[in-house]
Amino acid sequence: MPLNIPNLLTLLRVVLIPVFIFSFFLDSEHRYLISAFIFWFAAGTDMLDGYLARVLNQSTKFGAFLDPVADKVMVGAALVMLSQDYQSVWVTVPSIIMISREIIISALREWMAELGKRGVVAVSIWGKVKTAAQMLSIIALLSRYNETVMNIGYGLMYIATALTVSSMVSYLWAATQAMNSDSE
Repeated sequence: MPLNIPNLLTLLRVVLIPVFIFSFFLDSEHRYLISAFIFWFAAGTDMLDGYLARVLNQSTKFGAFLDPVADKVMVGAALVMLSQDYQSVWVTVPSIIMISREIIISALREWMAELGKRGVVAVSIWGKVKTAAQMLSIIALLSRYNETVMNIGYGLMYIATALTVSSMVSYLWAATQAMNSDSE
């Protein structure tokens, strides 16, 4: 495991997961802002580690494995905590859809990699837009800063959910097409 800057940033994000969860449940009037800040910081390290890995030519197999795991655990934890905290169908249903999509696409990517077709389900620009909307929605909803910010968070969550479903259908369609072309 090479300890370069991108991998250290990814490891920092892994360490921040329990810190983030703990901060959300603090007995403090500032717990929402603290947890939103930690999530924002972790999201920033995610963007930075990918950028540095490319620019510094420091991509590693370890980083390629751990980076998406750290992201999915942090986002999954945030969505579960938001669902519990808001106790609203308007947060819970999109959260379930987003978490389910991550599990389905992760399994699909693994399966396609076993078949030598990993590129069929490579990350697209829409996946990146979905991630940005998802991260911003989570930060806004975590912060509970005011009604306007929370409404923006809801709006971004629904945009992220629509992009989640759309990208999942796109990936499943691409995988189906690849499988059908092999059987011909």
